[in-house]
Amino acid sequence: MANETQKVGTIHFPFPFTPYSIQEDFMAELYRVLEAGKIGIFESPTGTGKSLSLICGALSWLRDFEQKKREEEARLLETGTGPLHDEKDESLCLLSSCEGAAATPRPAGEPAWVTQFVQKKEERDLVDRLKAEQARRKQREERLQRLQHRAQFKYAAKRLRQEEEETEHLLRLSREMLETGLGAERPEQLESGEEELVVAEYESDEEKKAASGVDEDEDEDDLEEEHVTKIYYCSRTHSQLAQFVHEVKKSPFGRDVRLVSLGSRQNLCVNEDVKSLGSVQLINDRCVDMQRSRHEKKKGAEEEKPKRRRQEKQAACPFYNHEQMGLLRDEALAEVKDIEQLLALGKEARACPYYGSRLAIPAAQLVVLPYQMLLHAATRQAAGIRLQEQVVIIDEAHNLIDTITGMHSVEVSGSQLCQAHSQLLQYMERYGKRLKAKNLMYLKQILYLLEKFVAVLGGNIKQNPNTQSLSQTGTELKTINDFLFQSQIDNINLFKVQRYCEKSMISRKLFGFTERYGAVLSSREQPKLAGFQQFLQSLQPRTTEAPAAPADESQAGAPRPASPLMHIEGFLAALTTANQDGRVILSRQGSLSQSTLKFLLLNPAVHFAQVVKECRAVVIAGGTMQPVSDFRQQLLACAGVEAERVVEFSCGHVIPPDNILPLVICSGISNQPLEFTFQKRELPQMMDEAGRILCNLCSVVPGGVVCFFSSYEYLRQVHAHWEKGGLLGRLAARKKIFQEPKSAHQVEQVLLAYSRCIQACGQERGGVTGALLLSVVGGKMSEGINFSDNLGRCVVMVGMPFPNIRSPELQEKMAYLDQTLPRAPGQAPPGKNLVENLCMKAVNQSIGRAIRHQKDFASIVLLDQRYARPPVLAKLPAWIRARVEVKATFGPAIAAVQKVSPTFFFLRVSPPRDLISHCLLSAQFHREKSASS
Repeated sequence: MANETQKVGTIHFPFPFTPYSIQEDFMAELYRVLEAGKIGIFESPTGTGKSLSLICGALSWLRDFEQKKREEEARLLETGTGPLHDEKDESLCLLSSCEGAAATPRPAGEPAWVTQFVQKKEERDLVDRLKAEQARRKQREERLQRLQHRAQFKYAAKRLRQEEEETEHLLRLSREMLETGLGAERPEQLESGEEELVVAEYESDEEKKAASGVDEDEDEDDLEEEHVTKIYYCSRTHSQLAQFVHEVKKSPFGRDVRLVSLGSRQNLCVNEDVKSLGSVQLINDRCVDMQRSRHEKKKGAEEEKPKRRRQEKQAACPFYNHEQMGLLRDEALAEVKDIEQLLALGKEARACPYYGSRLAIPAAQLVVLPYQMLLHAATRQAAGIRLQEQVVIIDEAHNLIDTITGMHSVEVSGSQLCQAHSQLLQYMERYGKRLKAKNLMYLKQILYLLEKFVAVLGGNIKQNPNTQSLSQTGTELKTINDFLFQSQIDNINLFKVQRYCEKSMISRKLFGFTERYGAVLSSREQPKLAGFQQFLQSLQPRTTEAPAAPADESQAGAPRPASPLMHIEGFLAALTTANQDGRVILSRQGSLSQSTLKFLLLNPAVHFAQVVKECRAVVIAGGTMQPVSDFRQQLLACAGVEAERVVEFSCGHVIPPDNILPLVICSGISNQPLEFTFQKRELPQMMDEAGRILCNLCSVVPGGVVCFFSSYEYLRQVHAHWEKGGLLGRLAARKKIFQEPKSAHQVEQVLLAYSRCIQACGQERGGVTGALLLSVVGGKMSEGINFSDNLGRCVVMVGMPFPNIRSPELQEKMAYLDQTLPRAPGQAPPGKNLVENLCMKAVNQSIGRAIRHQKDFASIVLLDQRYARPPVLAKLPAWIRARVEVKATFGPAIAAVQKVSPTFFFLRVSPPRDLISHCLLSAQFHREKSASS
């Protein structure tokens, strides 16, 4: 269909077709938020064209912003003067925001000539900055020459220091040889390829800066390419990002916008040797190590060091070629490409897509990337992402708080602690004589930390954790400072230890060491290392006996496990969080191997604050954002965002009002009040009521019915009760019954069988009119699966899925919110609101599986009288809340379904869709979701 330009007010929005009115409202509000530099919370139900609205609205603003900037720059450079005082409101603010300096506010009552003089001075300064910006390339070339001269001077001074150190070292060595005998202390000769396992000589950042006298970071910043104003769009999975890129291609901006897609090394690596490692951490470490090998090789060739211990190096990556990566960058910016196309281009050009895509960030107008890359500060910095005065759009943001919390919460087991300690101890015994004093100091500190972590759990680091029974069991929760004092590690600088682990890559060296000596052992060390391997094997978690897959199949598909120290490094980093923002949970189980230390992040806003502080505007969007109070309070208010800067926008659905029937049923067929609380839900009469209601609904609703329960265990209990009482047989007479599997690998199989059954029942007239899928809230079927058309003509929610209130994590979070957030008059405490919001957020995600496009239709049945409470109803999505009917008894409810059944289900023909391929796409989402988690 031809592109059309829609005019909303004074703004023109190009659109691939005539938009819905709610899309026009969405784009206009989005434009205003970006123009005013605010924080927007946007809710647009699935099927309303949210992605296209985001694309066309945001890129229209960027188009106008760039146009205004070009016009103002051209006018200022042409005239040599700035705009007059009454004309400068928009243009001067536009340019001053780009230059990072705002106009100086003048006090009221100043003489006009003073105001005019200051204004003229500001305008002249602005013109000077614009002229200086155009001459920046020449300055960079001159700076580069100066840096080269400086590097030559530094090299000469360094060579002189090396010669002096070399002479002193030889003199000391000769004295030692004379005293103790020739070669008595010489380190043992290493085997081929073993040199790369030894940690390189370590210098802290302070020592490097003091030795060189020059801040290298400043030099690199001066030479870095300038970032244009851009939009960062992030979502959860790579399939969602690929779908967004596909929508950009279809939009009127598809040919002109400069877009680059970012991804992890696991998704973008084209080096098969590295990709075959499987583990994300191992792939990252090997890639970084290969780049370091390249730099050290180049540095060694330039300096021709006479003193060099290492004879063999890790081979540099053949795809890390700057010339080819530059060509890949240009290709990526010339035409819109998704991750798969970028990967294919990298293989064809023999250039690394991972690093090549990062080279494209400065010049890109639209950067598409996953959540983790934007929300994690270290990853953001490593990728070269700059947020100053940029726009960030976070899509599918309903679980944004949980995502940030999960990214910065870490759990380590006693087994991992013991295993890491044993590996590191053996490593030091093997290579101790080759390590410098600084390395030995930090390695001993890490060993001390591991020993104290095991001791605080009540174990002994020298014994097998599987055979250690703990005298004290239970869960204990501590503040970070209390945990450090109790563990007796408060005297260790964890920031320096964390930096050492990052720079030295000790976890990767340790993994290579343990992997090497699992297969290749020298004859002299065979007894010692064989016992070490046997001990390591005993630390692995024991599993119950089960039919094993063939060795070649199981080993080929499974990724190799990372070193336990890699996981522990994350825990050490978490302990550097501010004391009030996190807690440490000590969980002591029967044995040490099952006991755990867990860091719980209480304040996700501490990691989100930098994003909202640096960005020009932030947009948090999703299909179901209710309840939004969590975003306002936990994420934005705690991050220091003023309430006036936050804008909420929620649009309705494009479906006709008659296409959805939301019902709240307060009592069952026998007038039993429906209240599936934790105390009452397992009563036989409650389970019977739910079964009889489901039987009646299945009798009048054709196609697919999806029923959600609060947990897997409750679903198992209800299924067993129905089977014993005969209700399951009555249900099976109307619908073929499927259950959601616990294993993510079986989701695709169940979805295919479910969709095929519905498709077959639609073609054949018989007693069975479709299928019934028994699912779990928060499980595999409650998010990311689209039960559109016949796959979900009715969604039933049994009870309210409140989280476990006895959970220590939830109790601590509630207490933290009660202490931190103010309590509004007449409202529940913030902690209690959190529990209710978590429940309703899960409900909204589950019932949102139905109604996926304009011509779709379904009924939504909420089985619990608590849904009728006004505070609970207020937390449903607006487009559902406006049409909810509360039924005190079951009779009027089933009558409402029967009344609309002839037109609602049978006379309305849904658009033809390939249900099987639709389920395959949904299963793909969960494969990616499981991989990312």
